[in-house]
Amino acid sequence: MLQGVRGCRGGWIQSTPSLSRSLFFTCTRTPLRRLLSDHHIDRASLPAFINPSRRSPHRPTSFPHTFTLSLSRSCSSHSFLSMSTGATAETTKDPNQYRLPTDLKPTHYDLTIHTDLEKLKFNGFITAHLEVKKATNSITFNTADLTLGSLSLTSSSLNEPYVQPASALQIDTKAERATLQLPATLPEGSTAQLKVGFQAELTGGMMGYYRSAFEQDGKTKYYSLTQFEPTAARRAFPCWDEPLLKATFAVTLISRADTFNLSNMPAESEEAYDPSASSSATTEPLSWLAEKLTGSTENWKITKFETTPPMSTYIVAFANGPFTYLESSYKSPLSGKVRPLRIYTTPDVIHQAQFALDVKEKVLPLYEQVFDIEYPLPKLDTLVATDFDAGAMENWGLITGRTSAFLLDPQKVDIGAKKQIASTQSHEVAHMWFGNITTMAWWDYLYLNEGFASLMGEVIILNKVFPEFKVNATFISSHLNRAFSLDAKLSSHPIEVECPDANMINQIFDSLSYAKAASVLRMLSNYVGEEKFLKGVSIYLKQHLYGSSVTEDLWEGIKTATGVDIPKVMDAWVKQMGFPVVTVTETKDGIHVRQDRFLESGPALPKDNETIWTIPLSLVTVGADGKPVVDNSIVLDSREKTIPLDTSKPFKLNAGTVGVFRVLYTPERLAAIAKEAAKSKGSLFGFEDRIGLINDAPALAKAGLTEVSSALTLIDNFRNETEYLVWSSIADSIEVIVNTWWEHQHIVDLLNSFRNKLFVPIIKRLGYEYSEDEDIDTKELRTKAIVQAANAEEKSVVEELRSRFNHFLKTGDDSRIPPDLQRITFKIGAQNGGQAEWEKFASIVNKPPTPSAAIAAILALTSFKEDKYIEQTFNFIDTKSRDQDLIYFFSGLRQNFKYRKYLSMKFKESYDAYVKRTEGNFSLQYIVQFSHDSLSTFEDYKETEKFFEGKDTSKYDMTLKQTFVQRRSGLSDRQPIS
Repeated sequence: MLQGVRGCRGGWIQSTPSLSRSLFFTCTRTPLRRLLSDHHIDRASLPAFINPSRRSPHRPTSFPHTFTLSLSRSCSSHSFLSMSTGATAETTKDPNQYRLPTDLKPTHYDLTIHTDLEKLKFNGFITAHLEVKKATNSITFNTADLTLGSLSLTSSSLNEPYVQPASALQIDTKAERATLQLPATLPEGSTAQLKVGFQAELTGGMMGYYRSAFEQDGKTKYYSLTQFEPTAARRAFPCWDEPLLKATFAVTLISRADTFNLSNMPAESEEAYDPSASSSATTEPLSWLAEKLTGSTENWKITKFETTPPMSTYIVAFANGPFTYLESSYKSPLSGKVRPLRIYTTPDVIHQAQFALDVKEKVLPLYEQVFDIEYPLPKLDTLVATDFDAGAMENWGLITGRTSAFLLDPQKVDIGAKKQIASTQSHEVAHMWFGNITTMAWWDYLYLNEGFASLMGEVIILNKVFPEFKVNATFISSHLNRAFSLDAKLSSHPIEVECPDANMINQIFDSLSYAKAASVLRMLSNYVGEEKFLKGVSIYLKQHLYGSSVTEDLWEGIKTATGVDIPKVMDAWVKQMGFPVVTVTETKDGIHVRQDRFLESGPALPKDNETIWTIPLSLVTVGADGKPVVDNSIVLDSREKTIPLDTSKPFKLNAGTVGVFRVLYTPERLAAIAKEAAKSKGSLFGFEDRIGLINDAPALAKAGLTEVSSALTLIDNFRNETEYLVWSSIADSIEVIVNTWWEHQHIVDLLNSFRNKLFVPIIKRLGYEYSEDEDIDTKELRTKAIVQAANAEEKSVVEELRSRFNHFLKTGDDSRIPPDLQRITFKIGAQNGGQAEWEKFASIVNKPPTPSAAIAAILALTSFKEDKYIEQTFNFIDTKSRDQDLIYFFSGLRQNFKYRKYLSMKFKESYDAYVKRTEGNFSLQYIVQFSHDSLSTFEDYKETEKFFEGKDTSKYDMTLKQTFVQRRSGLSDRQPIS
């Protein structure tokens, strides 16, 4: 599954280091004096509170009393008030408190669902076939928000069916479980069948079986679909809702005759259904459902689907509605079989679905070839939904996701959106193997699904289809940097983390399970060699076909293929939180390297610095022929070591920025590396190395390990850079610093001046017009330069974009707004606009021509500079916005410096309403984060801490811990500020 907050250009909002927290540079504001001086900025303009004391820029030993409202993650079960030290506690719950009993195992479900899209209700009936693994006198299963009918249990060990009303169940609402006590013990080795009917509302909650709305011919219409991951199948039918408890499913859907029914497998039959014709000979499920439809005169149909392979409940899927589709197919390179591929949408947007279908057709055979395992189902569909909480979901045979995840208007192609759609579709197809064929045994091992899908789907396979996307380099600024941003906090958590209940499970779908997991797997692949790595992964998958797995199973597969002791290399990366910074000092005979845990708050205290990682250093040096030579054999598996090296010649650690560590050089060595890297021709270091240097610089300054001036001096060396991805990293690094000083407009203005000196020359060279003949890099570099200069309030750029927007506002003709500039053009239109502009954006949100236009308009509504229009935006949020769009509104307001504190206030005012709208969804934790993680003063902290006292924060507990991390140096255990 792809989460809802991902790549911004593709339509989701990404939490990146560029949206950094405002006090994290407190430790480095003295070096900022030098920075401003170096760039001819008047030191007298600095705020009075900047600490004048000096310290070593290389390895500071202390940092001032401070606290930071900062985003990171932990998996602690402690309350908000008890977590303020930032430490992450291990959970101590007995698994029996949150896991189902193991005495019974489902083997097969016969599931029938009747959907009424007019009454917005559904009814169902299930027969669960059970194996008795251990003698038991009770049956416990998961259920939530369902009205159950009577229960009937048949078994060879019972003389007759045991029938009980739903009132006989013992219900544990918190654990979402029900227990039926039996009149006799079911012996080990016996079988049983549990039958139960149920009904519920089709809510708009975007989890379980829910409704989604769209407009057709001026009328609101509905369709229904499922979103079960991680623990919402129980909201659609009673089941054993744990990934380990795999079973086969035979799904039958009853619906109105003029709608489509979809599920994981192809339909094996479809015929008219007349409830009034039911008789005693009718099957039990249909007989039960017929009672619910007595008197209905409408035309219904019944669709029966083929039985699935063994699968977990969270990837079961079904849908019903007035869909239309595009169709293609692919031929298996392993068997020669031809499988149909479809993408379904509502009729109004089907013309935007072709690209996602094309991507699916291209990547599927590549996965088969790489893993030597054929895709096992007879078809693979994608369903695009107008209301969807996450980004996309890998239901086996029926992928689902947001419009922004899959739709691309062929007449208005936004390069960023195109990249994101390709990445999303490939990621979800990767899950057909990682997660569906082989499934993690429990949510502790979520990274075995998401880390692999991110690496395989968004890098290794995608690179074979779209080499022009340069996905390996993109990975550094997206996944690796996002992992660093989160894992550099004391409140981080290990990739493999204990998750004791549904609330915690929902919260580990974060950058550690996705980005860090993908990053360490990428590092491992580079260390052992990609070919051997993929062979090991194939062995792992084949050994666990249709089964479940844990970390050790993966290590064993890769060890078999490589002969490397994989647990020795990888266990610390997966089972311990954090990552290292490698400090490099030079000796007469070479270099001395030392590893310590990297923390954004400064040098780690001894108690937080106990992990020793096995670090492949990937040392790049110059060969006899003057070309780069990379030594992947050098490993740092102790605290420190010395490496023989001729330091009179260029060298660099972490060649290609593949390793999951930052590198701290002396200022002199960093300057030498930067000079070599900035060469226009013949540089020893590739552009992935340049990206890594640029990303490391502000992070090291943020931690007080080097000076901010060093970061900007490094950036300044790359004025003549030609690669878009390097410029993108430069832009992100500068935004880190701008966001740091957001409450000091004069300093922001001075930093914006520096930004314009870098990016305006690019605009003058490339202009504003896009050509079909241009390569992707040129198009994206133009976009990046214009966006940066516009955000830095460069007058000529603002006027140009404003002129283009005014033409659109007056005529409705958007031909002067290139798709790649739509978002920044709308933003400039809002920043300089009034009521007419506000109403224009609102109309686009209400009826968007494309997903990209909808998001651009939402962000524009959050970019106004007058109170009146921001208040109108909040009213729109509360009364008209889709629940799935809350993350876009909150992210946009968070980026509007003037209204950051106002956003926090409005969140608190409408807290109950926002929780109700998003409860149980992934969106809740993001709106909590976005409302508070940019606040900066002690008063902000105390006010917000007080607000959450006494509230049930269990559904976003991790995010709250991540958002409020107090730091105070000089206290050995980093206690809260008194």
